[in-house]
Amino acid sequence: MLGIFQMKTIIITGANTGIGLATATEFIKDGHHVIIACRNVQKAQQAKQHLESFATGKIDIIQLDLNSLENVNQAANSIIENYEKIDVLVNNAGLMTPTLEATENGYEKQFGVNYLAHFLWTMKLLPLVQKAERGRIIHLASMMHLLGSIKPEIFKADQVKQYNGVRSYGNSKLANLLFSNALAEKLENTQVTSNSLHPGGVDSEIYRELPKYQYKVIKLFLIPPSKPAKLIKKIAFDPSWNNRNGDYVSLQTPAMRSAKAKDMQLARNLYEQSLALVQHYL
Repeated sequence: MLGIFQMKTIIITGANTGIGLATATEFIKDGHHVIIACRNVQKAQQAKQHLESFATGKIDIIQLDLNSLENVNQAANSIIENYEKIDVLVNNAGLMTPTLEATENGYEKQFGVNYLAHFLWTMKLLPLVQKAERGRIIHLASMMHLLGSIKPEIFKADQVKQYNGVRSYGNSKLANLLFSNALAEKLENTQVTSNSLHPGGVDSEIYRELPKYQYKVIKLFLIPPSKPAKLIKKIAFDPSWNNRNGDYVSLQTPAMRSAKAKDMQLARNLYEQSLALVQHYL
């Protein structure tokens, strides 16, 4: 068990399953205080029971529905009221949907859940991360960002004329990566860093939604969630990451970034556009 001055406070979105749960397990085993932010409280309770079986760190639950900016705002306010600082913020939760859907606020669902809700979540909680001795913000991006583009004219679901689920997922992951870069620039010369990663092809619920014959083939190439979890822990605490800010790393494949992902002006533009979209809650 870590001493009280060594224990870190870590928040992970979507920590009831997959990479999120595996990451929470890594931190709990080391005796840290982990807050799991999940939409489904019943599943979060089941995850908490699993984590408590390690009997080392402390686990709290916060209900977080990334489909609703109002809920994100309320959940962030609850964190602000109840915790003094956040050492590590892991933006892990995400979804992939083959059909066009809208969030409660009318945004195309993958853009709204995977990116915009996490943008608001992060901006609300940033002051607490800045209170940490070494604050870490870690974004789950994806090599699928290579297929993505940023088109403000289709942020809202009712503006989308022709929907492609894979491309829309790529758009959201490009947005995650650009946000990480823009935030890193804002945090330059501070004690807080913002970095992102492609976790590899991970055996998770996203793939389990596929037809059984497709999943059976794809599963041969998937890695367990424990592998990206270990990488996330390394980014959070390994001394080799003390001065790395605005980096993008990848499991299984080279960390290739598209020209758009390297475009800092595009990152700054998206950051400002996103601030305008969530200004009501800030």
